[in-house]
Amino acid sequence: MPIPSKAGEGQAMIGVLLDAQRSGINRGTSGNASVREGEGFIITPSALAYETMGPEDLVLVDALGVSSGEHRPSSEWLFHQRIYQERDDVDAIVHLHSPGATALSTLRLGIPSFHYMVAVAGGIDIRCSDYATFGTDALADTAVVALTDRRACLLANHGLIACGSSTRAAYNLAIEVESLANQYLLARTAGHPTLLSEQEMHDVLDRFSDYRPDR
Repeated sequence: MPIPSKAGEGQAMIGVLLDAQRSGINRGTSGNASVREGEGFIITPSALAYETMGPEDLVLVDALGVSSGEHRPSSEWLFHQRIYQERDDVDAIVHLHSPGATALSTLRLGIPSFHYMVAVAGGIDIRCSDYATFGTDALADTAVVALTDRRACLLANHGLIACGSSTRAAYNLAIEVESLANQYLLARTAGHPTLLSEQEMHDVLDRFSDYRPDR
């Protein structure tokens, strides 16, 4: 089974999911990670404990969606494939069922401009997708729409997706989105957070143009 040509990315994919599990922002075998590889991508396998996973267990999915390796690809491989097809700027994807983002997604709420760091995901807000059953074409479609001009989104009643130039960059963004989701939920318990204006958020995006907090 070939491993990613980018040095260390195979082990990094496993490492970030282990980090997420140890920190408590992901549980069991939920969540997954992938990295672009040629015309396809390499993704974590379905239902295999991260503690026992090695680079040889990762699954290669080619441009036609045909997988190779000893295991089945993650049940969410379709949205990974669709994102890579639609977004030339994305080289790695991390998907988590983190508590704050998942709780917010059950309210069918995205994360508005309550804090300037929302711009870390590439826009003036972080959208929540429409709901679709896990592992389906419909979910892949709605994820791509929610990620338009963004590097992260929430999936309704599901979790979050974060994209980056590397697995670690995508994971760092996922952590930031989870933190923002928790902050926004906390603020809503006390009232209605004051939102920054579109112009104020665009000013932040301009400042972020040469500072990439997702790296």
